[in-house]
Amino acid sequence: MKEPIKLLTIGGSDSGGAAGIQADLKTWTVLGGYGMSVVTAVTAQNSLTVQDVAWMTPRFVQSQLETVLSDYGATAVKTGFLGRTELIIAVSAMLQKYHPAHVVIDPVLVNHRGQPMFSDEVRILYFYYLLPLATLVTPNVTEAAVLLNTSTLDSLGVIRRAAQSLHRWGVQNVLIKGWREQQEVVDVLFDGESFTEFRQPLIETQNTHGSGDVLSAAICAFLAQGLGAETAVAQAQQYTHQAIQRAAEWELGGGHGPLALF
Repeated sequence: MKEPIKLLTIGGSDSGGAAGIQADLKTWTVLGGYGMSVVTAVTAQNSLTVQDVAWMTPRFVQSQLETVLSDYGATAVKTGFLGRTELIIAVSAMLQKYHPAHVVIDPVLVNHRGQPMFSDEVRILYFYYLLPLATLVTPNVTEAAVLLNTSTLDSLGVIRRAAQSLHRWGVQNVLIKGWREQQEVVDVLFDGESFTEFRQPLIETQNTHGSGDVLSAAICAFLAQGLGAETAVAQAQQYTHQAIQRAAEWELGGGHGPLALF
């Protein structure tokens, strides 16, 4: 049997299983990858709320990274919930030491209400410590506005200019997700030269918890398989859209439920 591609997620643990490293690992299993994880924080959360967060120390996060990457290695790495300046610096140091072929940065910066969760210093460190290492950065529309410390991105033209601004910090590709246009959801990819729009029909459901994690994890897996950025995004978006559609009628909890990843 052929060995699976090795993939590493660096992020938070979701006790409800819908988002974070749980969503990443489930996605990679379905897509045929071998998933590994470095935990930055453990959350007590469900479909309704995040009740509590316990942060790992920078030393322990760095120890996890050193232990995994020095033995298994990883073709592609995805970062998610970082949220502390010391953790960003520790993760960046390990990525620079081991140089994985692909790095996907999913900047988890806002809560489900679109409100910033962390200090301005966290935002700034993304530009200096993470974006220059990234094959792709995948903010949603709100996160892109927070990263750039600007007002709401309120048109496709503004989103395109935001993608160009992020690209100037050294990231190879920028994907800004989640623009609503009538009954479609539009994601915009910028590769430094051209823009590509990915459109999917809007699915009316509250079961979208973890959809951003699933999309970025799927892109990470497809990049590791050797696909180009545009093809990887297209296939990941199709996978995520189908996962939302399959779970649209679920009532697993009282709030925003998970996707059907299988």
